[in-house]
Amino acid sequence: MSQFATYPSLKDKRVLITGGASGIGARMVAAFAEQGATVGFLDRDEALSKDIAARHGAAFALCDLRDIAATRAAIAELAARTGDFDVLVNNAARDDRHDWREVTPEYWDERMQTNLRHMFFVLQTVAAGMIRKGGGSVINMGSNSWWEAGAGFPAYATAKAAVHGLTRTMARELGGHRIRVNTVVPGWIMTERQKELWATPEALENHRKRQCLPDLIDPDYVARMVLFLASDDAAMCTASNFMVEAGSI
Repeated sequence: MSQFATYPSLKDKRVLITGGASGIGARMVAAFAEQGATVGFLDRDEALSKDIAARHGAAFALCDLRDIAATRAAIAELAARTGDFDVLVNNAARDDRHDWREVTPEYWDERMQTNLRHMFFVLQTVAAGMIRKGGGSVINMGSNSWWEAGAGFPAYATAKAAVHGLTRTMARELGGHRIRVNTVVPGWIMTERQKELWATPEALENHRKRQCLPDLIDPDYVARMVLFLASDDAAMCTASNFMVEAGSI
């Protein structure tokens, strides 16, 4: 692995990450902890959360992000332990595959709750503390699934497309408070979940052909883009998309 940058401005920053117990989220918990930040995260998997928290000196609160009242309470619990947050990473999502012909109204609504709705309400809750502190950075996790016109998960792709609208409008709403809001757009990132469920040799071969770069993308590279956007180095970056997809088409 390459020697990555250190951002002095992240030391002692208060960071909140949703879905921090596994995948890209867990890698971000580690990356911020390595920068000397105070990290808190939300997740619903108690065993994984305890492991990640112990390994990286992070705090966590358990909640199902589909339950907004419980999510707000979990954020308040973490903020009481760490202080108001300087950085929010709206990471949690699930790219479960589904056939568009079989989608029911109930399933559609649940997918929006899982992949989109909580982003706004977490941001709404955390922003109050950022306003008190005089600034902050919000990083929403998008996806290139809809940029590529990907098939197999229309509800997921729709939710992820909407993240970009959320980023743009909230960058305008919060910019006067020096709160920056950006979207990171990952391509196909090789988390354990992806490897276990969908990364067959044939799928990987086809995907490499679609990327400009030949290498598969490790979650570290997403975490590193998030660190940059959270840092003072990105102080004039807001309302924008930052791609980590190896030039995938």
